[in-house]
Amino acid sequence: MKNWLKISAVVLLVYVHIAGLLMDVPRLAILNETIRALYFHVPMWFGMVLLYMLSVYHAVRYLRHPEHGRDIQSMTYAHVGTAFGILGIITGMLWANYTWGSPWHGDPKQNGAAIALLVYLAYFVLRGSLDNEEQRARLSAVYNIFAFAAMIPLIFIIPRITDSMHPGSGGNPGFNAYDLDSRMRLVFYPAVIAWFLIGLWIASLRIRIIKMEEKLADLS
Repeated sequence: MKNWLKISAVVLLVYVHIAGLLMDVPRLAILNETIRALYFHVPMWFGMVLLYMLSVYHAVRYLRHPEHGRDIQSMTYAHVGTAFGILGIITGMLWANYTWGSPWHGDPKQNGAAIALLVYLAYFVLRGSLDNEEQRARLSAVYNIFAFAAMIPLIFIIPRITDSMHPGSGGNPGFNAYDLDSRMRLVFYPAVIAWFLIGLWIASLRIRIIKMEEKLADLS
């Protein structure tokens, strides 16, 4: 990852935390100051989806041209994407506790997100259950494609066609209707970019560590 992207990620993240906590936000019924969670909760989910997209992209590349490096990339992006997903659920539960009265309401989007993460956790269980490197990489790549295909309807389609308390779902207005004005956009969009760059940075570090560990194992 280029140094200027790393610097951009740090600068944007510092800006998001300072501006997200100090800048004025719309005073809306029920949400009130908790709307600031938008700067952290939603970008986490965006980052998760983008990282899963990279994971499935490298899985497809591996199936077309089997190379160990592509398997490592696919696995690592899935790892970091899942970490972002867990953080997204935690921040969402904190937000829900103040606005809905409890951390978990069985909301369709909450349930869908939890199921999607369980599907990806099963991906890691599958990888850990196979000893043959080539078989593990091939089966994991195939499973990765199906996991991504399952995640899309669980998070983006089913909650929109059922009753949901999330904005933009079940007839509830989206954040544009909730007055996501220019003040919030000045923080929200940089937050999405910042968290995605941080995810890429973490993934690139993990890939380098894995490759170094493999080289050391070969030398020993």
